[in-house]
Amino acid sequence: MSKGALIISLDFELYWGMRHKYQLNDCRNNLLAVRSIIPSLLKLFDEYKIHATWATVGLLFFENKNDLIRELPAVCPAYFNPKLSPYQSINNIGANEKEDPFHYADSLIKLIASYPNQEIATHTFSHYCCLEPGQNKEEFRYDLKSAVEVAKKYNINIESIIFPYNQINDQYLPICKEMGLKAYRGNESSWLYKTRSMGEESLIRRILRLVDVYFNISGHNAYSLNDVSRNPPINIPSSRFLRPYWPALKFLELLRLHRILSDLDYAAKNNLIYHLWWHPRNFGEGDEIEKNLSFLKKILDHFLDLQKKYGMKSLNMRELISN
Repeated sequence: MSKGALIISLDFELYWGMRHKYQLNDCRNNLLAVRSIIPSLLKLFDEYKIHATWATVGLLFFENKNDLIRELPAVCPAYFNPKLSPYQSINNIGANEKEDPFHYADSLIKLIASYPNQEIATHTFSHYCCLEPGQNKEEFRYDLKSAVEVAKKYNINIESIIFPYNQINDQYLPICKEMGLKAYRGNESSWLYKTRSMGEESLIRRILRLVDVYFNISGHNAYSLNDVSRNPPINIPSSRFLRPYWPALKFLELLRLHRILSDLDYAAKNNLIYHLWWHPRNFGEGDEIEKNLSFLKKILDHFLDLQKKYGMKSLNMRELISN
């Protein structure tokens, strides 16, 4: 690429991505807030002409429970940890989006699709965990096929994938290619972000990743497309997770902002790619939402300055591999 680029991707999952960790009552308000956060993000992206990728869990696409049950994959993942599979308790969900706004997102998906420059990608059908024990690549194939097919009913052609928990299994990438997927979001090159299963994660890595939010431990994590394989699906690695406002560390907010702005400076000056990502739910609830939106605006204002000065572009994942 002749100019640097900002890539933004979002992992959109609602309760399907939280059910094995939290009781619904513990995150109910946060998930309800997503229904105001997403419209706010879309308006902001439209104002700043930001192109983004929304990786959406396939189970969110349905209008009602009958359609959802009818379209479930013929083969489901056999995780050793049964809590990871949504299928054992799937009959407990509500009848539709109005009754159960935690498991359906038909209206939000249509809203995203109505905005320009927004790519809808897949976050797998069932929030599939590709490195967890018990599941295998054939089960993944059934899951991904269902994700691609349900999107077609919205006239959406899925070309990019973001793996839940950033669990990238190299053996599964050929299946992505079979299904027509051309890009995926990989992890930062630092050992701090190397892909692992949940059981392999360590406390020291978690602590160092938190420190890396405020102080440059892992580098700027910007890169050239020449640095990644051009064999599809093409790896478009993450550069930074946009960690949300945390009241306990609010005295470090300027450092958190400087960390990202300096990354962007480096990418723009060197014509590199910078890939920022988060979940809509990370923006919290109540007053936290405005604090996180305000923080994002500061990033986007800086991006506009870099766009004028260095010609930095805003691209979604699909557009990047088409350049």
